[in-house]
Amino acid sequence: MLFKKNKNFCDINPFFYSISMYKGILLRKIKDLLSKEKFAKVREEKKLPNVVYEYSSTIIKEGKEIDPKTQENKAVNIRLASSKITGIVIHPGEIFSFWRTIGTVNKRKGYKEGRVIRQNKLITGTGGGLCNLANTINNLILHSTLEIVEFHKHSDALASDIGHRVPMANGTSVSYNYIDYRFKNNTDQDVQLLLWCDESKLYGELRSEYEFPYSYEIVEEDHHFQKEGDKYYRVSKIYRNTIQKSTKKILNKELIWDNHSMVMFDYNLIPKEEIRV
Repeated sequence: MLFKKNKNFCDINPFFYSISMYKGILLRKIKDLLSKEKFAKVREEKKLPNVVYEYSSTIIKEGKEIDPKTQENKAVNIRLASSKITGIVIHPGEIFSFWRTIGTVNKRKGYKEGRVIRQNKLITGTGGGLCNLANTINNLILHSTLEIVEFHKHSDALASDIGHRVPMANGTSVSYNYIDYRFKNNTDQDVQLLLWCDESKLYGELRSEYEFPYSYEIVEEDHHFQKEGDKYYRVSKIYRNTIQKSTKKILNKELIWDNHSMVMFDYNLIPKEEIRV
């Protein structure tokens, strides 16, 4: 399940951006229409009994290079989108699609201007910040036996680390509707996503009917920054360990991201001791 490098819409020449975007949206709709896959649609208020994994992340980030207004708008966007997802039940054999569940994102629906990445630059765009929501879901799924069937990534060095670094805390990329995040329920029981927010944090739970025999952990090795030409990059290898619950033994260590992310924050904020020449 190594997350390979994808060429996202942000890599396209600006002149062709709109054409490429609408082409991608149309092709995705046609592909899904012709697909025989079953997509999750049902939402239930009643929670499934077993918590597989829970995860939380800070919505409102602060820092020298961060605009408070876009952070406030991001919080609005995440609350709107998470309300469309929470409670969804994915039956055995079904696929969860981020965009099929949320739908279109526009100002008419209440979405605001937040940070988006385009051509390797941070700019503002309607619905900006929803990558954080997709990333939270990705972290839940990475800690389960469920199968990720579509994943796109962007730099996980959008802002300087505050406190202890958490691998996979950033990096999941989504853009309506052809840059999607999808996973398949490849088990014999229902699973459920729960998402909610308070003033500063986003919370997520993955639930199931009964306990799975394995747990998972994400570990990062050889994390550092390095300069290439006139740019800096965050470099590391991120692994997922599969652990047998009954014995606590690691059964498998899988490389899921050979990380080489361009730093998109002020280079002066990179810890000097983490830079390798």
